[in-house]
Amino acid sequence: MDPYEDFFNDTEYPTSDEYITDREVRLCVKTDVNQFGAYFIPAFYYMNFLLSILGNSLVLCIIYKFEKLSTVTNIFLLNLVISDLLFATSLPFWAIYHSSDWIFGRPLCKLVGSLYSVGFYSSILFLTLMTFDRYLAVVHAITAAQSRRRAYAFASSGVVWFLSILASIKDMVLYDVRDSKSEGRLCEETGYTQKTMVKWQLVGYYQQFGLFFLLPLTMVLYCYGRITVRIVSTRMREKCRAVKLIFVIILTFFICWTPYNVVILLSAVKLSSRDDSCSDGLDYALYVTRNIAYLYCCISPVFYTFVGKKFQSHFRKLLARHIPCLKITILSSQSSRTTSFKSPNTDY
Repeated sequence: MDPYEDFFNDTEYPTSDEYITDREVRLCVKTDVNQFGAYFIPAFYYMNFLLSILGNSLVLCIIYKFEKLSTVTNIFLLNLVISDLLFATSLPFWAIYHSSDWIFGRPLCKLVGSLYSVGFYSSILFLTLMTFDRYLAVVHAITAAQSRRRAYAFASSGVVWFLSILASIKDMVLYDVRDSKSEGRLCEETGYTQKTMVKWQLVGYYQQFGLFFLLPLTMVLYCYGRITVRIVSTRMREKCRAVKLIFVIILTFFICWTPYNVVILLSAVKLSSRDDSCSDGLDYALYVTRNIAYLYCCISPVFYTFVGKKFQSHFRKLLARHIPCLKITILSSQSSRTTSFKSPNTDY
């Protein structure tokens, strides 16, 4: 029975804290924040969507024409591209939603919310997995040579997809459409009591901060730290370039992900403390930092692909097919590298 029916059918007024409170409840007006989102968020989402489609399509084209799925790295890279495309396909829907209201119906609300979560989580985990695999290939090249096979790549990718779907079950269940007099039709987490929704919101915040930020950041720092030590200790001719690229990867990851997750942690602390004060600053910060993190998700396959010289060479060949004047430059650069040395244990 509905608890509100129990309330009206009782002969005595209930005195439980579930129904009454002895403190003032503040209702925050979010008009300015919503207007900010309506003006700027659609442009960010459309930009991220276009960058993701163009960049990931280029990576797919290079894998198809030159690489195939013959290596562990390419299998991971293909899965990373798929996860980013899943995430990117949800962005136009959210862009239209922020500019007006939800016009796509209840089934698409659940589907888009699910694709958004699965793509976002799997993208982070595949980036972490690729970092760990690069660590194995460089630091433990001899011992990992037997284990780094296609079966290992497919099994690891399956585990990532399973964990991503498992982490997204909350969003799959809670996302639904509801009507609001002031804001129209909304697609958001709804359908349960406020107490239950707060608990699930906290689960989402701490899950994001712990599993999808602290763990990947720790793995990235440790793996690339060990890779750097390994490279410096060898006699590779291009060790300086490799170390610089590692520094750029770590710095980019840290810059893109840290602000968003700090805001997530602050929001979780505020929600846990039952602080009812209005904090537009956190809302604005969440809008801005979340889009920076989304941008990194959308361009990460391109970023990780063109760190390697091999993919750079494939890209020049692809351009040469459509721009004939580049063929002479590419042939001359290839001939000049015939006597150069490159370690087989690194992608740099």
